Amino acid sequence: MASPVPIALTIAGSDSGGGAGIQADLKTFHGFGVYGTSVLTAVTAQNTLGVTAVHPVPLEIVDAQLEAVMTDLPPAAVKSGMLATTALVELVAEAIAGHAVERYVLDPVMVATSGDRLLAVAAETSVRKLLLPLATLVTPNLHEAGILLGEQVRTEDDMRAAARALVGLGAGAALVKGGHLEGGAVDVLWDGVTENVWRRDRIPTRHTHGTGCTLSAAIVAGLAQGHDLTTSVGTAVEFLARAIASAPGLGAGHGPVNHFAPRSGPSSA
Repeated sequence: MASPVPIALTIAGSDSGGGAGIQADLKTFHGFGVYGTSVLTAVTAQNTLGVTAVHPVPLEIVDAQLEAVMTDLPPAAVKSGMLATTALVELVAEAIAGHAVERYVLDPVMVATSGDRLLAVAAETSVRKLLLPLATLVTPNLHEAGILLGEQVRTEDDMRAAARALVGLGAGAALVKGGHLEGGAVDVLWDGVTENVWRRDRIPTRHTHGTGCTLSAAIVAGLAQGHDLTTSVGTAVEFLARAIASAPGLGAGHGPVNHFAPRSGPSSA
């Protein structure tokens, strides 16, 4: 029997500062009217200034969480974020494939906004080989796209080429995020047939902690509600722009975005 409310699952690490990871994902799911479930992969000690400690959750506990959710609260869409180690990447890939997840968004979290590494270098190959071919959508920023492809991604033309290369490696679609691009912000989506590009003025702010997590969670919420990929991405991109523009200004470093931002409406404060 279909669930009376769409269910989404996030597989990610925690952020004690509340701006990224599991916390950001669940806030975003709730804001979009989706029931959020979670599988915790790592516990981090972090705030707006940076990450001071990372503790991967034992594999058997991650596996138990996955089975508990998948067997009783089967999600309509799933995302993964921080996976920390090669063993965790392998475990998640096995679960995504074993449960035949149809709507899986891979947010290849590698480095925090503060610059702290959140994925072991040795695990990068496993993400590319094991998770990328399972993904309905992969959502790298410029740096992550460069790591996945082994080449620098610095311009809009590079982004277009990278999106196509990621689909060529097996992803169903690729959204290459240009938040760090010189000039205005640009996001490029390629689904193997059609390219969509979103452009907007850059918002002058240091409060961008958790932007990648929030964006991918918003996309997953849209997919869980039955919207198509392009609609889900477009809605998520505009939501994130509003969330950045209305950031509450918390913390002394890279503060969180506003997860209370409306799902629709003007994209600037």
